Amino acid sequence: MKILLDNGHGENTAGKRSPLWPDGSQLFEWSYTREIASRVYSELIKFGVDSELIVRESIDVPIRERARRVNTICKEIGIRNCFLVSIHCNAFNGKARGWEVHTYLGQSKSDDYATVFWNTARDILKDITPMRADFSDGDPDRDTNLGILRETLCPAILTENLFMDNQEDCRFLLSPTGKKAITDIHVQSILKML
Repeated sequence: MKILLDNGHGENTAGKRSPLWPDGSQLFEWSYTREIASRVYSELIKFGVDSELIVRESIDVPIRERARRVNTICKEIGIRNCFLVSIHCNAFNGKARGWEVHTYLGQSKSDDYATVFWNTARDILKDITPMRADFSDGDPDRDTNLGILRETLCPAILTENLFMDNQEDCRFLLSPTGKKAITDIHVQSILKML
């Protein structure tokens, strides 16, 4: 199986950043998700897992282009031989916290993969941040009509790795421990799937 790693947004995307915290730190989603995607990629390569970074540019690459890149690979090696992980950080009202995973509407193989990710995140993030879930259809992922999930041919999930506008979550994300934890969630989940 080929693992396709997507990171959301670009340096020119409006918003998509944490507040400037009192200590002078700030999380920029485009930079953070590229760092995490690169870490995940490097770890997967060490384990001999066929992987590819879908977005290498620092600028915002539109969803249609990112989906086109994924679908081109799917057509070359087969839809069943690909899995897309889109890596993001969440934001809402400065108070919300937690980790969650999204799949496209309805039941598919993506839901099985998302459950592996959710369970791995729960184990790694226990005592750090809440786990966010929607069990209304029997699994923990949130069914959403997000473009990258809707437009790609292969199984795909989107991870929302804590809330960058919550100071406690953001402080953890920016720490070496936090970066390792978010990387480990993705790497361990993929290895379990394989």
